[in-house]
Amino acid sequence: MAAIGQAAEAVTTPSALARARQRAAYVPDLLVEASRVANTVIAGWHGRRKRGIGENFWQFRPYVEGESLARIDWRRSARDDHTYVRDREWEAAHTVWLWADSSPSMLFRSTLAPVSKQSRAMVVLLALAEILARSGERIACPGVMDPVSARNAAERLAAALSLQSMADTFPDLTQIGRHSDLVLISDFLDPAEAVIEKLAPVAKRGIRGHVLEICDPVEESFPYSGRTEFIDPESGDKLTAGRAQTVHEDYRRAYLARRDGIAENLRRLGWNFITHHTDQPASTALVSLHTHLSGVPGGIGGIAR
Repeated sequence: MAAIGQAAEAVTTPSALARARQRAAYVPDLLVEASRVANTVIAGWHGRRKRGIGENFWQFRPYVEGESLARIDWRRSARDDHTYVRDREWEAAHTVWLWADSSPSMLFRSTLAPVSKQSRAMVVLLALAEILARSGERIACPGVMDPVSARNAAERLAAALSLQSMADTFPDLTQIGRHSDLVLISDFLDPAEAVIEKLAPVAKRGIRGHVLEICDPVEESFPYSGRTEFIDPESGDKLTAGRAQTVHEDYRRAYLARRDGIAENLRRLGWNFITHHTDQPASTALVSLHTHLSGVPGGIGGIAR
């Protein structure tokens, strides 16, 4: 996605072919890192559990008039004056589509962050694929890999990305079926109106969306002063500020207004919006995404710091 502008401390943007080769080269290392991150947060998680047809206990809830009496748990109901039903856990596999932006702006890395935005996005993508695959879900990536249900789905996704790196442009989501989950990872630096214009039609098709904004700390704090040259990594356009500190407040206001606009519109569509900073552990973003995918109450929107 197009960038608002990034300081010249970022490396020179390579060509599309060079970026594809670069991604293919470091995907194996990112998969190792993703597995490590997944293992640090997966303890105690047993899939994206929810009520449905299955053999495992899910929860007790009050009996509703009209339900079959056979569903009542009389032992639990005998403890107080209420009648309870014993719900079972839904065990059907679900399809989760994963996509991470690989446009030039994602290559940015400031001196305040240990990794680039693209590196962090790929680690979170593969770590989430690892956790979901262990939970028995179907994993897919638009334009890269069709839905697959396998314990090694994360490895298969990494291999597919090495052979067919994701396009720099927004993916074609027409193949995603209703009631699937979609995870989109990007810096989302386009104007809020442009982002929502792309996502609103997808949400209206009944697809559950989870949007993770990847942010380098300097993009939000704007710590620059004095003469500073800013380069748009998408177009190559340059802007030189003689006294960068004089535009600090205006920049911050515009940057945060864009984020707030995207977040508010996504909430209206019933989607989740999370912000993650690259100077924080990847596990924070992974936990937030998994929480939303698990359908934990009160989980619409949030900041993963």
